Amino acid sequence: MSPRQYNLGKRSAQIEQSRRQVLDAARAILGEAEGYTGFTLDAVAKRADVARATVYYQFGSKTGLLEAVCDDLAAVGGLSELVKAFTDPEPLGALSEFIACFARFWAADRAAMRRLRALAALDVDVHAVISARDERRREGLAVLSAPFSDGNPAPADLDGQLRILLALTSFETFDTMAGPDGDLLEVVPVIAGMAATVLGAHREPTAPRG
Repeated sequence: MSPRQYNLGKRSAQIEQSRRQVLDAARAILGEAEGYTGFTLDAVAKRADVARATVYYQFGSKTGLLEAVCDDLAAVGGLSELVKAFTDPEPLGALSEFIACFARFWAADRAAMRRLRALAALDVDVHAVISARDERRREGLAVLSAPFSDGNPAPADLDGQLRILLALTSFETFDTMAGPDGDLLEVVPVIAGMAATVLGAHREPTAPRG
């Protein structure tokens, strides 16, 4: 290995390490009681023990950092497993898997998730990030709801169903139903049963697979 290749590799490792420090610092601040007002780029840089310019260089803006934090939570929470829901040929099984995936995602860092979503009501940057991701969840629910629409419900009914499903699969619903110290996965069967009822597919709730 040439000195240039070695230096490039070392530099890349340093960048990745500082990125990890910033993401961990951001999540830690979001998980604290004062996370509502304490989440600034300066505060994150100080907690991560890096220069403010480093945060700007790697993430570009507060919105960019928030996007990265959400991506990190998605990776930790196994949101990539959603593919199982969209490849399951059994509609109710697919819906249950989708709900279980989001239970794992919401549980990835519950304290940070709670602050992040609460902050969305107070900060326009956070609101933009969270709203975009909630819209992706709504789009996923629309796809999984399609097999239940054989009766051709009116568009207004479809919109109403999706709004209810979006509420049922939200962090706030899981957080409330599980209680402060409860396991979010334990409420999956109940939420899946409620979602099935909304779609007109009544069944007894069952535990998620896997």
